[in-house]
Amino acid sequence: MNRILFEKSEVGRDGVVFLDGRRASHITEVLNPAVGDSLRVGILNGACGDGQVLTVASSQVSLRCSFAAATLPAPTIDVLLALPRPKVMRRLWAPLASLGVGRILLTNGEKVERNYFDTHWLEDDVYRPLLIEGLEQSGDTRIPEVSICRRLKPLVTDQLDGLFPDSQRVICHPRDAKPINQMPLKSAPRVLLAIGPEGGWTNYEVDLFTQYGFDCISFGWRTLRADVACIALIAAVKAARL
Repeated sequence: MNRILFEKSEVGRDGVVFLDGRRASHITEVLNPAVGDSLRVGILNGACGDGQVLTVASSQVSLRCSFAAATLPAPTIDVLLALPRPKVMRRLWAPLASLGVGRILLTNGEKVERNYFDTHWLEDDVYRPLLIEGLEQSGDTRIPEVSICRRLKPLVTDQLDGLFPDSQRVICHPRDAKPINQMPLKSAPRVLLAIGPEGGWTNYEVDLFTQYGFDCISFGWRTLRADVACIALIAAVKAARL
């Protein structure tokens, strides 16, 4: 946990925050600060700052926090992800937040099993703590916005222009694709990255994406698991935009 995060409502008028449970345990057992030490803190979807340790006990820690006027830069990469297997999706939540994804749009595909959408890993109260865990690791405060759209074609044909009006659109698929290091990814203010299911996008789906402005990129000849491909592609796009 490289930044202690809390809701704005947890901060008192005097800037004091009382923490218990998982966060207090991490502070006392891992960080092990002394009274007067400073810890990195942040408000979820808000500013970062420092928290001076006021008290340390086995079950509760109190901090007096001060926050910077400026917030961290907003993410510039969004992900349109064909829903993977539930256990894979569970593994992805924290890394997606750590990597700095602004929006996570989960959708269907011909090779997506319909029962995947019944998993509890798509419930807000289940995945939100995992997103926060990823933010705590990276030091960010911005929680990715999550949307679920079960119908791929209406999403691509009718909704993407409104959801991502200024984004460069790319899809990872080996057919007629440019290597990712040859794709100019710096010009647009945002990039929307479409990543297929573990069985890949079908030819029909690729044609649909390309018809609506997606360029195909390739990450090489290797077939990767959905979670590995997702993390690797986001990292590659981020590196290309530096």
